[in-house]
Amino acid sequence: MSRPFRLQGKVYCDTCRAGFETSATTYIPRAKVRVECKDKEQKVLYTMEGTTDSTGTYHILVNEDHGEETCDVVLVSSPLGDCKTADPGRDRARVVLTSYNGIASDKRFANALGFMKDDILSGCTTLLQSLMEEED
Repeated sequence: MSRPFRLQGKVYCDTCRAGFETSATTYIPRAKVRVECKDKEQKVLYTMEGTTDSTGTYHILVNEDHGEETCDVVLVSSPLGDCKTADPGRDRARVVLTSYNGIASDKRFANALGFMKDDILSGCTTLLQSLMEEED
């Protein structure tokens, strides 16, 4: 490949244990993630690790086209002692790493990945109640 894919995403701490990002969510510096690409038999053919910066954002360069493979970004570890349990359903994100799909850009964006805080922050009940009221 002449230009590598530039994969980007964020890693957060779910301070309310809501299962999604809220206004109380914080982003985790120095969290580790990994790109894994597997073939149809689920054999891992490619891996590359990355670490988040001070804003909780990771950038991983992928130098190969993985059009025949299924690729995910997965959580590896959190440096926060009280926020290191992976949030089920937010512990991986599918990414498309091929040039043969009509996407002209070499940038690829993954959905945010999350860890859950051990203890819920004090204002979370009020925050989650206000979100429920907005839906009504």
